[in-house]
Amino acid sequence: MSTAPRLTIDLNALVQNWLKLKGLSSQAECSTVIKANAYGLGIEPVATALTKAGCKTFFVAMAEEGERVRAASPNARIFILNGIFADTLEVIKTNNLSPVLGNVDQVALWATHGEANACALHVDTGMNRLGLDVEEAIGLSQDTSKLSKLNTKVLMSHLACADDPDHEHNTLQHENFQKCTSEFSNLEHSFSNSAATLARPDFHYNLTRPGVALYGGEALNDVPNPMQPVVTAQSRILQIRHAKAGEKVGYGAEATLTRPTKIATISGGYADGFHRALSGVSVPLREAKPKGANVWLEGYLCPILGRVSMDLITVDVTDVPSQILEQAKWVELFGKNIMVDDAARACGTIGYELLTSLGGRYVRDYIN
Repeated sequence: MSTAPRLTIDLNALVQNWLKLKGLSSQAECSTVIKANAYGLGIEPVATALTKAGCKTFFVAMAEEGERVRAASPNARIFILNGIFADTLEVIKTNNLSPVLGNVDQVALWATHGEANACALHVDTGMNRLGLDVEEAIGLSQDTSKLSKLNTKVLMSHLACADDPDHEHNTLQHENFQKCTSEFSNLEHSFSNSAATLARPDFHYNLTRPGVALYGGEALNDVPNPMQPVVTAQSRILQIRHAKAGEKVGYGAEATLTRPTKIATISGGYADGFHRALSGVSVPLREAKPKGANVWLEGYLCPILGRVSMDLITVDVTDVPSQILEQAKWVELFGKNIMVDDAARACGTIGYELLTSLGGRYVRDYIN
């Protein structure tokens, strides 16, 4: 049997999360953001499951991702958030993908080479990342000759502070977006990510774009997560050893045992996206959980000892009864017992990063 760490991905929970967000979207269509290999879960199985559930529109970052979604969902609308470039024209047109045009050069390129294929317009309303300026978007709305060559379907923008629904920047961005929606009244309007889909119905417009919430991650700050966990990460126990008080553990010899300790060495590490910052020691600037992460073993939370290394993690299992240890084969890194965002907080990051960092060595098992 492989010693590789494994992911169990509950596609039924994924679908239930999408249906919940679809219900919260009111009259708006609920799409799916499926970039970064479906947040680490796998584009093909996720796209297939959501297509069967009724999802008709997907957003990805790159054209190559869109090509994979097209193979799994032949009739879907697939929008490319990074837009269009001369060297991505072929894959976009061959697979009937729709670029999200984010600057005047992309608008000009698609007007010349898009051949009336559908596209979207991205307007920057205050994030200063991607998108046409509000003034550029309004100017384009008045250029009927260029617009006639674009076949634009969607006007969209992206929120910077949606995880804090009452943040004043949301109001500023919404006001800027409304300046553009009035000029593009004939298009679908899309303004809501996961957080706004959950908490700001006034931002739903015609098309919501949930991402992390679909995969079970937290989208809102300081609010209980209403979504079902979708992915469980587990690591195989390779060895259990006994060490004396005062002995050291791991690289740098920075973890000193304060008692006789049973140490479980488990397979996996930062090569698998289980970040070094989850170590029990040597993580500067981490404040949320200064002692590092835990794993779950048959009802017991077991702290990580010493540094997470490339392929191995050491865990204190002293408090786990011997009869359980003798039978145990796997520990949970995160999943139904340790939420992915709790694991992420332990290394000073967010659930998005932990999910999208999941490495290629995981054995992925899809259920339901």
